[in-house]
Amino acid sequence: MALCSTRLLCLFSLLFSHAVVHLEASHQVYKNFQSLQCNSSAYQPYRTSFHFQPLNNWMNGVMIYHGIYHLFYQYNPLGAVWGNIVWAHSTSKDLINWIPLDPAISPSQPSDINGCWSGSATILPGDKPVIVYTGINPQNQQVQNLAMPKNQSDPYLREWIKYPHNPLMAPTPISKINASSFRDPTTAWQGPDGLWRLIVGSEIGNTGVAILYTSKDFLHWILAHYLHSSKATGMWECPDFYPVQINSSKGLDTSTTGANIKHVLKLSLDDTKHDYYTVGSYNPNKDIYTPDKGSVDNDSGLRYDYGKFYASKTFFDSSKHRRILWGWINESSSQEDDIKKGWSGLQAVPRSILLDKSGKQLVQWPVVEVKTLRGKPVGMNNIELRGGSDLEIPNIKATQADVEISFKIKDFKRAEALNPSWTNPQDLCTQKGASVKGGLGPFGLLVLASKGLEEYTAVFFRIFKSKNGYVVLMCSDQSRSSLYEKNDKTTYGAFVNMDPVSEEVSLRTLIDHSIVESFGGEGKSCITARVYPTLAVEDKAHLHAFNNGTATVIISKLGAWSMKKAQIA
Repeated sequence: MALCSTRLLCLFSLLFSHAVVHLEASHQVYKNFQSLQCNSSAYQPYRTSFHFQPLNNWMNGVMIYHGIYHLFYQYNPLGAVWGNIVWAHSTSKDLINWIPLDPAISPSQPSDINGCWSGSATILPGDKPVIVYTGINPQNQQVQNLAMPKNQSDPYLREWIKYPHNPLMAPTPISKINASSFRDPTTAWQGPDGLWRLIVGSEIGNTGVAILYTSKDFLHWILAHYLHSSKATGMWECPDFYPVQINSSKGLDTSTTGANIKHVLKLSLDDTKHDYYTVGSYNPNKDIYTPDKGSVDNDSGLRYDYGKFYASKTFFDSSKHRRILWGWINESSSQEDDIKKGWSGLQAVPRSILLDKSGKQLVQWPVVEVKTLRGKPVGMNNIELRGGSDLEIPNIKATQADVEISFKIKDFKRAEALNPSWTNPQDLCTQKGASVKGGLGPFGLLVLASKGLEEYTAVFFRIFKSKNGYVVLMCSDQSRSSLYEKNDKTTYGAFVNMDPVSEEVSLRTLIDHSIVESFGGEGKSCITARVYPTLAVEDKAHLHAFNNGTATVIISKLGAWSMKKAQIA
């Protein structure tokens, strides 16, 4: 048994490029756990191999500068849960393998003496990176501060210094800002008038707001107005605002405006602990954002991910002209179990993010660098999967794999009728889990499955017939993921905006010991789950394709790869 300090990590990914990432977890502080020590066993079946997480501790947290990606994450040096926050720092050349450095920002000024919380980075003219972050002052008010590299010529940006006149922005009686709901500044952008702009998340009453600030010199900031607001949505944490290009595979710098460009406003709703976004139009002259018609700006709107995924943010990777999304994956285990194992929380695999050709939603896909971890492929083509059958995929390390599978549907007559009241996909997946036989589905993958299928996590589809065609439901069913009853085993669900008649139904799933990260319909819907099997661990885990519907489906193509372990010190 090795003695380890159970510190808290809130991975807060900031990518220096012309945008950056911030992430943060719930702000609930567990003082009784903050200085506990843990006896962490060397046997760690749930530790991941290619998702970023520190050696121990709790985390929730990138920027590219001179060819090096910088990942900053919130970290508690004193305890096993959230509190005492500083900014830890790791670097990478490929977004996959990471090397830790000393913490970048720690409490030292009155404006952050009670914690250095989330923020974002911006590259100023002269290739100068700066960070704006939320600090907690002696009155426990949330204020916004500035930090910059001590040595700009150091590509690793090892040392950071703070602006001596922090804070840049603070609640005042005139502003009517709630000092306990004023956090998470975004990457700044420059308007056609040359002014810098950024937004800070907040709430007024129960109305969520993105408060807009402007500055000529990045040091003196003026409260302008609300970029956008929405009633009855509560606190807007970790806002993100960025442009996307219509009919293009390229990402855009955060300051880009013009023709053929939409904007995305993402909000992490503190009330639901989920991330929602809208696609809309930004008027840079009036500094107003307006969601497109049909783009819903509340908790019934579009989500990046319909599972365990929160406090996300994008950054513009200027080296490869792409926008990358990072998100925090928290645990489904108890606080006490997290302390025993010595760590909690980690980062989702970075995802490329684009505007779908429909212009109405985003699509996400694991960055191409993930493929460098793939081993020898296992492939199958044109396999009939009859109703009530399953097919084990051999020669795969089932706890550490990347699987791509496509299904071809020929017989739509068996599709069940969609009840008009079935509007909530998570409820529908809970009602119609993997063990509930249907017509056209459930069909998909059984991952982290035990030999006798006492345990498995099912990621699958069902196809329903509606008045206007067919509806594709994607589910991630954790109800039989573990024999251990104390874990959260919620079933997640999402509708996939696709036509199964003209398109094959595709699924990509990344399996990493306790993470099941799934992308349906080429990334139109994503679901991430945390699971902790008791039987299906290490070499005792299996991987199956299955069909529990009455109609036969065709596996048109299947590719599976055992994944190598990334370097994450």
